[in-house]
Amino acid sequence: MYRIAAIALLTLILFTTGCQKEEASNIHSPDAVQVPDSQEIYYISPQGNDLNNGTIQSPWKTLQHAADHATPGSTVYLREGVYHQKVKITRSGNSPGNPTLFSSYPQEKAIIDGEGLSVRGIEGLIEVENASYIAIQNLEIRNFTTTLRGQVPTGIYVHGAGEHIQILGNIVHSIANDAKPSGPDLRGRDAHGIAIYGTEHPQSLRDIIIKDNELYDLVLGSSESLAVNGNVDTFAILDNTIHDTDNIGIDLIGYEGTSEDDNYDQARNGIVRGNEIYNVSSNLNPSYGTPLPNDSNSAGGIYVDGGKNHIIDHNRVYRNDIGIEIASEHARRSTSNITLQDNLIFHNRLTGIAMGGYDEERGSTVDSTMMYNTLVQNDSLGTGNGQLFMQANTKNNTFKRNILVSGSSDVLIYNEYTSNSGNVFDHNVYYSPGPQDEALWVWKNNQYSGFKAYMKDSGNDAHSRYVNPDFIDEDNQNFSLTTDSPAEGYGYQGSR
Repeated sequence: MYRIAAIALLTLILFTTGCQKEEASNIHSPDAVQVPDSQEIYYISPQGNDLNNGTIQSPWKTLQHAADHATPGSTVYLREGVYHQKVKITRSGNSPGNPTLFSSYPQEKAIIDGEGLSVRGIEGLIEVENASYIAIQNLEIRNFTTTLRGQVPTGIYVHGAGEHIQILGNIVHSIANDAKPSGPDLRGRDAHGIAIYGTEHPQSLRDIIIKDNELYDLVLGSSESLAVNGNVDTFAILDNTIHDTDNIGIDLIGYEGTSEDDNYDQARNGIVRGNEIYNVSSNLNPSYGTPLPNDSNSAGGIYVDGGKNHIIDHNRVYRNDIGIEIASEHARRSTSNITLQDNLIFHNRLTGIAMGGYDEERGSTVDSTMMYNTLVQNDSLGTGNGQLFMQANTKNNTFKRNILVSGSSDVLIYNEYTSNSGNVFDHNVYYSPGPQDEALWVWKNNQYSGFKAYMKDSGNDAHSRYVNPDFIDEDNQNFSLTTDSPAEGYGYQGSR
């Protein structure tokens, strides 16, 4: 069920890790960059001087001096301390196996602190522009903020074109735009934790790995915690933790004009695997309306907006407004060929999985597959959006081998659009903790009470079951199945 479009990325990860697993879904993510014994090493210290020679005894002072003067393919170690600096990296490393590495010195903590620094347009505390073979590792990046509309502070910002960029093991927090949004669309208030923007064409940003980072305490306005936008081809977002932000956790974006050529303006061929995303909500975000809380409930843990050919698997997504959304906000543009598999999605407020355009004038979700996911007591607001919320223009998608357990609304699937077509539902497990005849499905704007009525009249789920899946310890969020569970072979069951 994995698509050919992702083969290049899987090859990249296998090469990086030396993994020999037979199944694609068991591929492990890359370890930290290893420094070859022969590699040239430079040092920076808050007490250093850029007139020094950059040795451990005589370190430089600024990241920018190191970025401009270190030999390509060398390692730049930041000694412990706080650096009130920005840096723009424009010189490439040597090769995928010999990148230029910027890292905290082993067993020490280097902090890049943006307090008091100005923000000009979209700008990163650490920025990589039109460069290749760069690794950024084990840094704390914080306190880059503005109160000005139209300025976009970003923790790590990679843009232009290039290849083999690795962002590994960093902590990014307290990045904020606190401006008052303006206009009918409440625009002008934006920030990112990590942003990957492919702005060129036909050259893309490609072979990007974002792994083991933690992003939190982000004030994002209309933007996202971790965004991959525009002409970005072949990337992996692995084992990151994202929490306590006021907009989307991970967003894979197309058709926003990031790349001027529409043929390339689409994030594609990505893997989003093993991430934990929680406490993401737009309800205290004035870009979604005031007074606060605005009860917008619009921020997804993972969102694909116009992307294509992505694998999203083994993620744990909970206590967000929306768990995972695969949709398109752009008329006549589709999110397509998404494999959503082996995810655990629970206790999200509006719904577990949302798909399709949010009205008939938007884009579509097509040719996508959702299998082996477990969705438990989402729709925690009780508003009736259910565990799966099908919006407009969903076509030729497959939904199989999933477990759905309803929340207080008893709604399992909500689909009000009669125009949705070609979608296949079968071999799923459904359950509502209340009486069986109170379990609800809304299909093409018809409401069905009870599984038999839904199955008979909708034509869906001929081989599905209505049964308690019997989780090991639902109260403590252990949604593994007991050894004698009637849902064995369905839903999220860890690595396959």
